[in-house]
Amino acid sequence: MSTKPRQFASIDELQTYLLSYAKERDWEQFHAPKNLVMALSVEVAELTEHFQWLSEEQSKTLGPDKLAEVTAEMADVFMYLARLAQVLDVDILAACAAKSEDNEQRYPPDKVRGSAKKYSEY
Repeated sequence: MSTKPRQFASIDELQTYLLSYAKERDWEQFHAPKNLVMALSVEVAELTEHFQWLSEEQSKTLGPDKLAEVTAEMADVFMYLARLAQVLDVDILAACAAKSEDNEQRYPPDKVRGSAKKYSEY
C-alpha cells in the first residue's frame, strides 16, 4: 500500500499546512519573526555548506544523493521563508512581483547585459 506524497498547490496551501504543523506542536510561541529569520539563516548556511568547496562546474552537476540533500535544504529554506511571510502578513508573491518590477528598472538589459555589477556601479 503506497501513500501518495503530499503536494502543495500554492503558497497559501503550504502556509496553511505550516501553521497547522506549528499549532499541533505548540510551536507558534517560538515563531516570532526574529526567531524565524535566525532559523532561515541557519538553513541557508546548511544549503551553502553543500557547495562550499565545489568548483563552479561541480556545483552544476550534483550527483543524485547530493541533489537530494540540497533539495531537502532548499525546502527548509523555502518553508521558513513562507512561515515568516505568514507571520508578518506579507503576500510573498506580491512582494516578488513588486521587486521584479524594481529590478527591471534597475537593471535594463541594454545597460547590464553580461555584467555582474550592482545597479549603482554602471
